[in-house]
Amino acid sequence: MNQETAGREAQRVEPVRNFSVLLSPTPRGARLGRLLATEQLRSWGMPLSPADQIVAELATNAATHGRVPGRDFRLTLYVVGDTLRIEVTDTVGDRLPRIGGPEADVDSGRGLLLVNAFADRWGVTPGPAPRKTVWAELSLASEGPAPTRSPGGR
Repeated sequence: MNQETAGREAQRVEPVRNFSVLLSPTPRGARLGRLLATEQLRSWGMPLSPADQIVAELATNAATHGRVPGRDFRLTLYVVGDTLRIEVTDTVGDRLPRIGGPEADVDSGRGLLLVNAFADRWGVTPGPAPRKTVWAELSLASEGPAPTRSPGGR
């Protein structure tokens, strides 16, 4: 056996873990998504926070702003190496999320501010029509998120 082959065999291979579920675009569907994601992360032995908060915000946004009657949204979790990727795909691709300063007297509008604060990276991937996917990534190797991030920043 040559050194190149022996080197590849000796490398530790990390499994790619994934979980995906279709959910109704309702508050109940968003809540169920958070609960299912929490249980999946627990079964993988992954830290629950802040991933549970990111899932809650993205799922709530899909149920609130990405709602089309009769069309579900998809929640997907991927773990590749030391990165957890959370994706929420809805069927309103023409309404892209953006961070904005909420009105002081309004009880909503802070979800993406929280995602931006908790995630190491996040962004939006358009398509295929009429869909869009809002995603966030967390490094499982670090002790918390980086101090500042921008949509789609790398």
